[in-house]
Amino acid sequence: MTTRLTVAQALVRFLAAQYTERDGARHRLIGATWGIFGHGNVAGLGQALVEHAAVMPFHQGRNEQSMVHAAVGYARQSNRLSTHAVTTSIGPGATNLVTGAALATVNHLPVLLLPGDIFAARPADPVLQQLEVPHAGDLSVNDCLRPVSRYFDRVTRPEALIPAALQAVRVLTDPVETGAVTLALPQDVQAEAYDWPEEFFAERVWAVRRPGADPVELAEAVTAIRTARRPLVVAGGGVHHSRAEEALAEFAAATGIPVASTQAGKGSLRHDHPQDIGGIGHTGTETADRLARTADLVIGVGTRYTDFTTASGTLFQHPDVRFLNLNIAPYDGHKLSGMPLIADARSGLAELTEALGMHGHRVDGAYAAEYGEGKARWEQRVDACFGAPEPDVRPSQPQVIGALDAVVDETDVIINAAGSLPGDLHKLWRSRSADQYHLEYGYSCMGYEIPAAIGVKLAAPERHVWALVGDGTYLMMPTEIVTAVQEGIAIKVLLVQNHGYASIGGLSESVGGERFGTAYRFRADDGSYTGAPLPVDLAANAASLGMRVLRARTVRDLRAALVEARAADTPTCVYVETETADTVSGAPEAQAWWDVPVAETATRPSAVKARDEYDRHVSTRRRHL
Repeated sequence: MTTRLTVAQALVRFLAAQYTERDGARHRLIGATWGIFGHGNVAGLGQALVEHAAVMPFHQGRNEQSMVHAAVGYARQSNRLSTHAVTTSIGPGATNLVTGAALATVNHLPVLLLPGDIFAARPADPVLQQLEVPHAGDLSVNDCLRPVSRYFDRVTRPEALIPAALQAVRVLTDPVETGAVTLALPQDVQAEAYDWPEEFFAERVWAVRRPGADPVELAEAVTAIRTARRPLVVAGGGVHHSRAEEALAEFAAATGIPVASTQAGKGSLRHDHPQDIGGIGHTGTETADRLARTADLVIGVGTRYTDFTTASGTLFQHPDVRFLNLNIAPYDGHKLSGMPLIADARSGLAELTEALGMHGHRVDGAYAAEYGEGKARWEQRVDACFGAPEPDVRPSQPQVIGALDAVVDETDVIINAAGSLPGDLHKLWRSRSADQYHLEYGYSCMGYEIPAAIGVKLAAPERHVWALVGDGTYLMMPTEIVTAVQEGIAIKVLLVQNHGYASIGGLSESVGGERFGTAYRFRADDGSYTGAPLPVDLAANAASLGMRVLRARTVRDLRAALVEARAADTPTCVYVETETADTVSGAPEAQAWWDVPVAETATRPSAVKARDEYDRHVSTRRRHL
């Protein structure tokens, strides 16, 4: 039997019938579709979403990149077992997807992109918004999405949708391959009818596998751990993707091995777990980085070993250091010339715990005492950063974080991505639950926070969801506030005003850039941006978009505003002004280096000094072979 539908109608029906299953629990794969309509998709997917509104929920977006961020936030909160689709028109609507697609792919988070495309039949050439490529008639701007997509296909004939859609879902549900998936849909093909086999619309359940470890690799891993004197676990985002937090806690408790976390992996253990020693790398804690420098075995669990984690190759300094990499992706399992243990994080950790338990293995008591004392000392530093000054003064950024820390419980989710906040949060935040700490630091995309908060809240409506946003990030992409207001999605936005790019300002100063072009100030007489701060009222802007805004001028105000915002059942913003961008945040300085090349020749003293410091750090870099 067949059913006659347009390509767009068939795609919507197909997507509504796709499910994932892991650990016996079933989830709808595409929970909803986001869209902004133009001539490239309004008569195709737009009409199809109206036709099949009963089976495919729809969300109206304001910016194409933001819609992808919302879908990614939803996917991460759903443990990658469910996501959203995003449809756009051709031209700028489609190219606006590129940044969001890159973010999804870098972070291994599934999202389905459905950009409209130019006419397949080319009855009019060029059409509105078409980019003409003289040397290649089959290219469109959608080809920009190829390098940032894990799977890309252009559906130029109706019947080609069947294999393309099946391949798209295969990649979306693959724990190794997942990321952005793009199906480019020519606007004429979207509206073309075809007789579809009913089997295409049958319910499909895609099993998300948990592969165990190879016995030989497992035996080698056990030997490596048993012979190590100073082992250290580096927990990455794969722990969360696998929902391996309990397995990691059992492994750490059984072996006594300390656990440091990347930005993506923070929260893998609760902050008060005896083996949790906090963040690692450039934005890590002093305790974790000191142990990393002396570790003889680094056990990476679900980590990509980014430059922030390895301090650009300068962190792991033990002369005989080895790496054991438990990862579901072979590509990451072999990094740093490590010993691969290719398996699902939860399955692999459980197998390691069982195998080591047979030998009664546990780290030396002196080592456990050492990191325990270091953990206690760092907690004292966090307390000092959070400690309140006089209640009627302007708070520092760490005190803003501390005020929020005092208000939330394990049900709250905090979201951040860029600026000076990620470093402070990685060092200072006390994670209370596995999914409380939601930092997008794989792509560190300004503008991610507010739309991602909407996605998280849609996935977990019972949770309190906070978007922590600096003024620079807010100005990039505040428009989805309108969506939150329209849909009654009660996100909380904590908007921190420090008059510029505080993080990059500090980095600029450290590399000889003298904070050039990083402050939000009027031009001075010499042409520099060193005049008075700009009279921009971001709180008024948020209010103009329909959000309830609570202004906090002092520590006392901030505490009260956060309590009020948390209790609100409508989208609410807490606005607070901290230091300006050319002053320090007050958090502990970086505990490890990060490689940002410095000018090799310069006449300005600041750059000359920075280059000398740069050369000193470069000399400590290691290639782990």
